[in-house]
Amino acid sequence: MLLSSNPALDIQAPEFDLPGTDGRNWTLQEVAGENGTVITFICNHCPYVVAIIERLVDDAETLKDEGIGFAAICANDPISYPQDSFQIMVAFAEHYGFGFPYLQDESQSVASAYEAACTPEFYGLSNDAVIKYHGRLDAGRMDQPSPDAPRELVEAMLMIAETGEGPQTQHASMGCSIKWK
Repeated sequence: MLLSSNPALDIQAPEFDLPGTDGRNWTLQEVAGENGTVITFICNHCPYVVAIIERLVDDAETLKDEGIGFAAICANDPISYPQDSFQIMVAFAEHYGFGFPYLQDESQSVASAYEAACTPEFYGLSNDAVIKYHGRLDAGRMDQPSPDAPRELVEAMLMIAETGEGPQTQHASMGCSIKWK
């Protein structure tokens, strides 16, 4: 288990051009929404990702309806961790009904540029691609959060869309370390 780092907020999000499980390449501009964007680092086998994946897919749909783009990136080394291979990424995205691009960062350069440390890890960007949120999906790490728990990512992104600023309190994500080459 690893906690995400605290990279600087209010900096321009790193650009990328990565292959997606849908057979095309995606750039940051192409995944961006008119009201902001979420970039999340996940993988197929991490138990923390598996525990939240259905909530993640639901929250991505909620945000999409608010004009907020969403993309997931897998940066794990597929040689050492074959369960995170591109072929299995395709099956994972299909199984969970991803309505957003699932991208492979085989060189790990994008994860490095974002200073990503774990899966899952979430970055919320303003409509001009400035990082305003860095944290977790919600309080439900390996279990469902309590029914009255805030939907932290959704609430943060709605705040960013409305005000251009993220919440004062942001909780670090916790999960498996990114599997570096």
